[in-house]
Amino acid sequence: MTSAVVGAQAPDWNAMLAPYRQPVVWRSVFQLANTALPFVVMWLAMLWSLEASYWITLLLAVPTSLFIIRLFIIQHDCGHGSFFGSRRWNAIVGSVIGVLTLIPYAYWRRTHAIHHATSGNLDQRTFGDIDTLTVREYLRLPRPKRVGYRFYRHPLVMLVVGPLYQFIVKHRYPADIPRSWKREWVSVWATNVALAGVVAVMWLTIGIDRFLLVQLPITLLSGSLGVFMFYVQHQYEDTYWRYREAWNYYAAGLEGSSYFELPRILQWFTGNIGFHHIHHVCSRIPNYFLERAWKEIPQLRDVTRLSVLESLKTLRLSLWDEDSRQLVRFRDVPAIEARGARDRGSAPVEPPKPDVVPKAWR
Repeated sequence: MTSAVVGAQAPDWNAMLAPYRQPVVWRSVFQLANTALPFVVMWLAMLWSLEASYWITLLLAVPTSLFIIRLFIIQHDCGHGSFFGSRRWNAIVGSVIGVLTLIPYAYWRRTHAIHHATSGNLDQRTFGDIDTLTVREYLRLPRPKRVGYRFYRHPLVMLVVGPLYQFIVKHRYPADIPRSWKREWVSVWATNVALAGVVAVMWLTIGIDRFLLVQLPITLLSGSLGVFMFYVQHQYEDTYWRYREAWNYYAAGLEGSSYFELPRILQWFTGNIGFHHIHHVCSRIPNYFLERAWKEIPQLRDVTRLSVLESLKTLRLSLWDEDSRQLVRFRDVPAIEARGARDRGSAPVEPPKPDVVPKAWR
């Protein structure tokens, strides 16, 4: 597909997608209503169910968590300026939802914008990405850091430990962002204050124990589902990683973002985010127009598709092999290392540029 994306015959993606960019106020308001109101009802149903059986509470946590995912998609669209035409209303709605999703709005908006601007660029693996090393970088790590990276990429850590850390710890105090990001720090502390207020009210009204029995399963499940959705949309075998000189924004969007083909009900709950390649090519398209663009523009259908079953297999992939241009498993490393030694006559591997490897693994 690369030639079709960046060659002389490449489409004018901005012009082609322009008709889908304009948000429709009534649709946005309706979507907000049909997500927020059912979430409140389900949360109260979980609280009521504590009197009957906690197993019922946990069962109800599943649809409640899916409504949180859908609320996050609305927050996500607000961050891209695509949910309302008004920047002010995007900020208001996004910030309020950020208290429910535990994600400070302005902080997330900026780091996510960096993700969009650098996705698939091996020279700029910074904010908003799941750390991904190349095979060569991994082989050059000292053993303790290899063990650390393997631990970090383990599915249980990625989908259970990681979300808990992100939503309960890191989003409360993101120590890795610069102090000069004034607006983002205000967003972090404002969200924390609002959360403290919510917890205080719940403590005084229903009791902290009952509040946590309802909220913790929602936080864990929605966090795990959210991280998995983000993971599978970029981490698959034939995804896109290039160094800066060969990197192309549209190629990164179409080849480095999957079409995650979900059952209709899950597509609704996830706000069409499975059409992730379209979103990366044009982030100003409201979520409710992504499917329409996919249906009406044939070039958008010639991309990597992942079913739910296929998406589970991607959890084994952990390293980018620069030679084959594929994500590979840890178990593939010995064969890749042996192949590289043969190809280079056992010459040492050229070290990666020192500013390329994500900071945590240098």
